[in-house]
Amino acid sequence: MAKKSMVEREKKRQQLVAKYAAKRASLKEVINDQSRPMEERFKASLKLAELPRNSSETRLHNRCQLTGRPHAYYRKLKLSRIMLRELGSNGQIPGLVKSSW
Repeated sequence: MAKKSMVEREKKRQQLVAKYAAKRASLKEVINDQSRPMEERFKASLKLAELPRNSSETRLHNRCQLTGRPHAYYRKLKLSRIMLRELGSNGQIPGLVKSSW
């Protein structure tokens, strides 16, 4: 089980990303628009830099939905390998059969 503080920090980051997503997208659009004057694009890049760092989507990290484990994460199932094995052994994941011999 991951530390609760790390899981909560990740939740806070997800909320910040959702909150600033539209503002970030509009500023990036202005910055990447070559037809706009250079000063306007520069001001937009300064405004983008003023936004909280944790509002950037690249700072998010995938974590297991059940345990919060950050490593060995299966994106399709949103689980770590340990929980995948455990749930598969219990027969709680449809179509998954754990082999043993």
